[in-house]
Amino acid sequence: MALAILVGWSRSSMAGETVEIKMLNKGADRYMVFEPEVVRIKPGDTIKFVAADKGHNAVTIKELLPSGAEPFRGKINEELAITLSTPGVYGFRCDPHYTLGMVGVVIVGEPTNLDAAKQVKLPGKAGEVMTKLLGSL
Repeated sequence: MALAILVGWSRSSMAGETVEIKMLNKGADRYMVFEPEVVRIKPGDTIKFVAADKGHNAVTIKELLPSGAEPFRGKINEELAITLSTPGVYGFRCDPHYTLGMVGVVIVGEPTNLDAAKQVKLPGKAGEVMTKLLGSL
C-alpha cells in the first residue's frame, strides 16, 4: 500500500499545473479583457481559457511567440486548454475584440524573447495594452 501511495504521489507531482484565464466583457478597469492579463507558468503547465462571457476566443499573436513554439487558436464561445512547453513570452488576443485591446501574456519559464516582444508594434488599443503588460514584467 505504501508503494501505491508513493507511486500515486510521484505521478501527481510530475503532472503540470492548470491555470485558468477568463474571457470577460468587463474587467475591473475596462471592457473586453482577459483575467488575469499576465500569467506566469512552468514549462509543461496548461493554460485553460474559460469563456466566462460569450463572444470571445483566444489566439496567439504570431509576432509574440518564442522561437519553436506552436501557435494556438480557439473558437468563439469555446474553452481552450493548451499545454505550453517552450520557454518564453506568448502574446495572445481575442479576435473579435483585438482592436479594443483584448490581449494578454503568458510567460513560460524564463522570458527568453522578452526584449524582442517589447519591440513588436501592435495596432491601436491592443498596442497600448500590450506595451503596458510587457512593461510590467
